[in-house]
Parts: sequence; structure tokens; C-alpha cells
Amino acid sequence: MNRRDFMQSTTLAGLMMASPFALAQAKPDALTYKLQGTDIAGKKLDLNHFSGRTVLVSFFTFDCDLCSHDLKLMREFYVSNAKKKFVLLGVNIDQNKKDLDEYNDITTHAYPKDQRFPTVWRNAPGHSDNFGKIVTQPTHFVLDPKHQLAFKREGTFQPGDWDKLWLSLE
Repeated sequence: MNRRDFMQSTTLAGLMMASPFALAQAKPDALTYKLQGTDIAGKKLDLNHFSGRTVLVSFFTFDCDLCSHDLKLMREFYVSNAKKKFVLLGVNIDQNKKDLDEYNDITTHAYPKDQRFPTVWRNAPGHSDNFGKIVTQPTHFVLDPKHQLAFKREGTFQPGDWDKLWLSLE
């Protein structure tokens, strides 16, 4: 191989090896999720208050059977893992606040205080978030401690999702 061929092949090989690194460097920053509002107890809620924790944000409606099933399991996970830097946030997407009030009344009587998780009404004045349009009930977002998406599940949580959620706490 002459010197010119050697230089061309070496340069080409170097570019091919550098390309994945260059693409990785050029990738835009991951979306950091935000949520601000007032919880059902009237307390200001800001996702930033939970920095450094894994956060499961669950969008639900009062009359959704899948939502009720998932929230029951998520409540159990929440109670078992609250000391492991884990937070469960409920975001009610009912159009009518009366439905959220009914849900709140039921959960207040059904669960001890330490088993209730923060819940906000997405349609409340002053509520803002950047989770986008929710088309499937329920829809869950698992956010890492920097509030970037670990994974999203539209519909009911799957068995493998529980494993991923558990591993995200480590």
C-alpha cells in the first residue's frame, strides 16, 4: 500500500469511528418535564420540589376502571418505596372538577393519610405542565431524578414496567 492509500484509508476509518461520538455529542438535551399547580388539598405543588427523586406521574380520570386498578397498585408501591426517593403524583384529567372532588372524597375516607399521594387537576386555573396531549387513559410517565423521561406507558402498567420502576430507584 502506498502512502496516499494508507492516508486515505486511515482518515476514512477515523471518520467512521468518530461519527457515533459526534452524533452523540450533537444530540439535543433531553426534555426536562415540568408541572406546577395546586393539589386537591389547596397546597402549591411544583415538580421541582421533588428534585433528586424518581417520580411516577399518572394521568387518570375518575371513572376509568384501568386507572383505578393502576392507582391501587401504584399506591401500594408508593407506600412501600416512599423512603427510597420515590414520589407518585396523580394528575386528574376529568373535564369537570366535581368528578375530582368525588374521587378525593372517596380516597380521603378509604385510605389513611400516609397512603394518599399528591394529586392535581390538570384543568385548574394556574395549572401548567409540558407532558403534552394525553390520549390514552391512564397514561404514566416515569421520570428520573433529573425529571427526564425514563419511560412512558400509555394504558395499564405492564409487569415489566414494575421491574423498570423498581430498578430506577437504585
